[in-house]
Amino acid sequence: MSNPTSGRLISLDALRGFVMFWIMSGEHIVHALAKAAPIPIFVWMSSQLHHAEWNGITFYDMIFPVFLFVAGVSMPYSFEKKMQLAGVKSPKDLPSSEKRKIYLSMLRRTCILLVLGFVVNGLLRFDGFDQTRFASVLGRIGLAWFFAGIIFLNFDLKKQLIWFFGIIIGYYVAMKCIPVPNFGAGVLTKEGSLEGYIDRLLLPGRLHSTVYDPEGIFSTLPAIATALLGVFTGTFLKAKCHYSIKIKLLLMALAAVVLIFAGLIWDITFPINKHLWTSSFVCFVGGFSILFFVFFYVIIDLFGFQKWAFPLILIGSNSILIYIAAEGLVDFKHTADYIFGGLINFTPITWQPFFAALSVTVVQLILLYFLYKRKWFLKI
Repeated sequence: MSNPTSGRLISLDALRGFVMFWIMSGEHIVHALAKAAPIPIFVWMSSQLHHAEWNGITFYDMIFPVFLFVAGVSMPYSFEKKMQLAGVKSPKDLPSSEKRKIYLSMLRRTCILLVLGFVVNGLLRFDGFDQTRFASVLGRIGLAWFFAGIIFLNFDLKKQLIWFFGIIIGYYVAMKCIPVPNFGAGVLTKEGSLEGYIDRLLLPGRLHSTVYDPEGIFSTLPAIATALLGVFTGTFLKAKCHYSIKIKLLLMALAAVVLIFAGLIWDITFPINKHLWTSSFVCFVGGFSILFFVFFYVIIDLFGFQKWAFPLILIGSNSILIYIAAEGLVDFKHTADYIFGGLINFTPITWQPFFAALSVTVVQLILLYFLYKRKWFLKI
């Protein structure tokens, strides 16, 4: 069993790999499976691997926030060595000189993620400023992680909680009460929402969805709250106290249930919506993020069942690299067809798309295994 108060949590890499798997190729496997064998469970799984059109929630909507939550959980562990060397118990007590180094490192990481996000969006195609999308998944991860880190480094837990509730309540009040020209206040549509209006007003280049961007400017604020939920989880798990690890995990699960119910209740007036990253979405998905983490932690770090998760660890240990590659920088399908295409042609036609999708995952895992064995990781 790993020690939650120190070291690297294997469950975090596995959970990061689990959510990234669906993005890099897992969704295509399930969609092909549902077409080849359209039984209810496969059809339902396939339906869960699409984003909700607007209001509502699917499993696919949870992938991004769970990944951001995991980044938050990692934060208390990543600063642990610096706190030990400085002889302090809280990151806010670190010397100013040490904090400046951390700030510069965080800023560098955020800038790299922003640039990589531009590249994934096709910046290097040089289609012109107006055709370039500047908002991105990687950019939001960088910005939300950066500002959550600033809060973590400068405030104690009580004030961090004030920041969390201030963000989600403030976002709710702003979205409901600040009027949008030609629409008024509290119109939570693509065109009429305050988030969409701010994107059209301030976000340069091309918006993902013409009138708004799901990774836009204003909705990055509640994404900071999602990262903070991860920070709270990591801080609580890591803290040395009289609670046993089993009691801690039980309390985390109870907190998750409370968050899920809070999200469902808030959904009545502020719908759960990933596109707007609503406050109810933060609570609802935050609860499920904690439950996912508890499950992976119990199985992998508490009970020590790690071998089954090795493919997920391969993905999670190089998650940014495989995301960038799978989003278009590497043609895994071409490679998979070159290696396995002949064999796949011997299978029934109905099942060929399934095996073709599966072959892409195999090629990706071979690449990740090669990098893992040589300890080549994209560290940002």
